[in-house]
Amino acid sequence: MINKRWYDSDPILKEALELLRLQTDDKKSEATEFLLQLQEQVAAEVIDHVYDIINTYQGKGNRWYDNDPMMLKGVELLRNAPANIQRIAALKLLTALEQKSFEGIQL
Repeated sequence: MINKRWYDSDPILKEALELLRLQTDDKKSEATEFLLQLQEQVAAEVIDHVYDIINTYQGKGNRWYDNDPMMLKGVELLRNAPANIQRIAALKLLTALEQKSFEGIQL
């Protein structure tokens, strides 16, 4: 089976992002703040690449997160983070979404 989306190959990433997609706008905002912490974990060239993606897709893409510039930035940071950081972030994101609280959740 060929995975269509970048996160389909990892069941934790897939579950975390699918759950995030279904959240209310308030919970998505909290999740975005959490994901933006990834800026501290990734290299400058990754951040530059993320800004290129944002400029390309913001408001123009077909993905569920393309129309919210902050969500797009957060998800792209997750996408471009090293695999070990992706996994940690996805687990924490999943935990926070299931608990319906990001209080005390840090990368």
